[in-house]
Amino acid sequence: MNSMRYDLAKLPIQRLLQPLSDAGVALARLDERVARSPVGQGWIERMHFADACASLWVDGELVHVEDLVLHDAAHDIRAPTHELTIASDVLRTRRRIAAQPADWALSTQGLNGLCRAGAADGKDLSGHDGGDAAAMERGNDDVGEDVLDPLASELAAIDALLARSEAVIAETKASGRVREREALVYEADWDEDARLEEWRAVLAEIASLPPVLQAVLALDAWNVLGVLQHGAWLGRQLAGGILRQAVLTTGAHLVAFNLGLKSIPVDRRRHVDRDVRLSAMLHALGAAAELGLKEHDRLTLARTMMERKLVGRRTSSNLPGLIELVLARPMVSAGMVAGVLDVTPQAALRIIRELGLREMTGRGRFRAWGVI
Repeated sequence: MNSMRYDLAKLPIQRLLQPLSDAGVALARLDERVARSPVGQGWIERMHFADACASLWVDGELVHVEDLVLHDAAHDIRAPTHELTIASDVLRTRRRIAAQPADWALSTQGLNGLCRAGAADGKDLSGHDGGDAAAMERGNDDVGEDVLDPLASELAAIDALLARSEAVIAETKASGRVREREALVYEADWDEDARLEEWRAVLAEIASLPPVLQAVLALDAWNVLGVLQHGAWLGRQLAGGILRQAVLTTGAHLVAFNLGLKSIPVDRRRHVDRDVRLSAMLHALGAAAELGLKEHDRLTLARTMMERKLVGRRTSSNLPGLIELVLARPMVSAGMVAGVLDVTPQAALRIIRELGLREMTGRGRFRAWGVI
């Protein structure tokens, strides 16, 4: 690629001091709340889903959180779209970063692994497309009434086709053959390795700056340098990784940067003036913290109300497990509940009614429930 550098001269530090301070304080307050909260883990998992959908929204695409939840549980009710597959990649990436030590994402090993996954753009690390037809068909059996016997032979044929496809993929990987990228999709002279090295150089230059400022500068540099042709979303997760390294800012969680960016007008987020873009990102971090606090308070109240229904219940009751599940998912289906709690779909429906969850789809089939 042509020589390209991200200019770090003339940073508007004075103009950014106030939004920088506000964002840092808001993020630290949220992190402290989450670290000590009984609903902290459920809140973190919900933020993964929310941020993954918001990431697609920031890039101009629409993915419903309900579809992502069902896809993640292999309970799709229709064939996954390309956008849903990318959202699933974002979700897996967030979980991967959150499960590793705080400094892993920006390490050489972590960054190389994440960039390879991000460059796949809709493929998982094994090379499979995000859609799983067999899982989709299994997911259609929400309460055991949606898959009819006459379809058994067709489903068996689909399973056989998938098995043959997996065998071909395994053989291809074993032989070391790698499919070349389509020329219409990837530019041949786009040197991602060189761009990544330039971005790493930016990280080294800004290492002494406050973590929040590092995060927004790293994200802006990622976008300006265009590190990955089809992985702009990864830069926003890496910015969250920078904040997670700073224990006093977001040590307990991976910030939902995209959720905050949704609240910022696109003309500010993509302004030609870097000062405007940096200010917009700082305000987005503050908005993400505010939205996170509201969701945390809502979940805390919901948990308190649901736990009242445990009074007088047997110790073997499945209700406590269902409470934990619905706090960690924006919505659940009967199939999801049955799988997690190891009960029949009919029993899942019964305990859903006992807990008083709100039905969210308004449908008679493929229903889903969530907390009020």
